[in-house]
Amino acid sequence: MDTNVKRGFGYGLLATLGMTLIMLTSTALQLSPMPEPIPIALVRWAFGVLPMPALIILGMLAHFFYGGVAGSILAWLLKDRANLWLGFGWGVLLWLGMELVFLPLLGWGLFGSAITPKIAVATLILHLIYGGILGWGLSWHYHKRTFAPIN
Repeated sequence: MDTNVKRGFGYGLLATLGMTLIMLTSTALQLSPMPEPIPIALVRWAFGVLPMPALIILGMLAHFFYGGVAGSILAWLLKDRANLWLGFGWGVLLWLGMELVFLPLLGWGLFGSAITPKIAVATLILHLIYGGILGWGLSWHYHKRTFAPIN
């Protein structure tokens, strides 16, 4: 397997961890506009009624796998040209896919509009966190800099 793909998967997992910690913290503090975390809602949509531990485990496994694969794809596409801004752009593209495909599948509407427009803003912030961590990590790895490069 290509080293860039492996590296991208690792940084994708790290970026997913960053966004997930913010997502779960905001949910626990009841600051999230979403009725439930989207990975959990998607597992419930795909598999129906499951015990909560199974929903959480499957949701997080799917979420981290998706984040790792998305990181691999960016690393494969950009090779050593990755940077913070391209990471942000990748986060926005992934966010658009979620807003236009997955949220309507859940019955939440385009951009979460069937529930509240705040969902679009909250999920954009989470995806910018993901993309920023991913872009910074890949760029740092390639350029061995000690701060976030903006090439």
